[in-house]
Amino acid sequence: MEMSLQTGIVGHHWAVALLQQAIERNTFPHALLITGISQVGKRTLAHALAMALTCHGEPKPCRACPSCRKALSGNHPDIFIEEAETFAAETLKIEQIRDLQHNLSLSPHEGRYKIAILCDFERATLAAANALLKTLEEPPAHARLILTARTADRLLPTITSRCQRLPLRPVPAAAIDAFLQQHMDAPPETAHLLSRLAQGRPGWAIGALQQPEILEQRKKWLADLLSLTGRGYATRLNYAHTLSRSDTPLTEPLHLWLLWWRDVLLTHSGLFAATINTDHAEALQWMAQHLPASQIRRAITLTYNALQNFNHNVNPRLNLEVLLLNLPYLKGQPA
Repeated sequence: MEMSLQTGIVGHHWAVALLQQAIERNTFPHALLITGISQVGKRTLAHALAMALTCHGEPKPCRACPSCRKALSGNHPDIFIEEAETFAAETLKIEQIRDLQHNLSLSPHEGRYKIAILCDFERATLAAANALLKTLEEPPAHARLILTARTADRLLPTITSRCQRLPLRPVPAAAIDAFLQQHMDAPPETAHLLSRLAQGRPGWAIGALQQPEILEQRKKWLADLLSLTGRGYATRLNYAHTLSRSDTPLTEPLHLWLLWWRDVLLTHSGLFAATINTDHAEALQWMAQHLPASQIRRAITLTYNALQNFNHNVNPRLNLEVLLLNLPYLKGQPA
C-alpha cells in the first residue's frame, strides 16, 4: 500500500490535502497553529507533517527512507518535540526555550528543515510564550514551527497572529468506525460503539480499543451515576468527597454523565436511535420512563454547569457536591 500524508490520520481529508499541496509547492508556513478538541488528531497530524518535511523519498512522507525511519522511532536530529508537561510547570526555565531556539538556529543535519512541534501550547506559561515569540517574529529560513492547542483564543494574540491557523473539526463517527475496522481489526459491534462514544475524537476511540480499562472505567462511572440517583444525601456527599480526591481528571466522569443525560432525554422523546450509549439501552429506557422531561433537562443543565465551573478554578469537592445533591432521586434500579 502506497504511503501518504493521510496514512494513519483519521478524517481531516481537506486539511491533509491542503498541507500536502503546501509541501509539494514548498509553500509550507514558517509557523502553523493546529487547533481542535482533545484527541481529534492534532499531534498525529503534526508528527506526520514533520516527517513529510524531512522525508527524502516520494510521496512524502514515504515512511521508508532513513529520515522517515528516524522520525518514526523518535530519534530524528532535526525534529524537536516539546510536550505539554514541559510548559505546564510553574518553574519553567526560560533556558528550555533558549535551548530550542539555539537548536533551530543551527543548520539542519540531514535535509532542508528543522522542525519544532509544541504540543498543547495553551498550557504554556506567559514567560514561555513570550520567550518563543522572538523565533516566531524572526524565524531562521530553515525552521518550521508547528503548535497545537485546543483553541487559538487561549493563546497570546502575538503568538496566533504570527501563525497560519488550521482548525480541525470533530471527525464523523462513520470515518472513525471504518478506521477501527479496516486498520485496527476491531469487531464491527465494538467499532460502532467506540465511534459513537468518541464524539469526533479518533484518538479516544483508538485508545479505548487498545486499553480495555477505559471502557471498564466508563462502565463503573455509569453504574455509580445510576446508583446515586437512588441514594440519599449522605451517600452522595461521600461519593463527591471520594471522587474529588482521586487522580482522575474530574471532567471525564462529568462529560460522560452529560452525554448520559442527553441520551435519557433523547430516549424520553422517542429518539433512542440517536443515542450514544447504545450498549446501556435498558438502563436508558428505564430512567427515561421514570423521570419527567423537566428533571432530565435540569440534570443536563446542572452537569453542564459543573463542567464549566472546572474552567474557573472552583473547589472540586464543592462543585461535585452541588451537582450530586441536586440530581433527580429515583427509587429502584433497572432489572
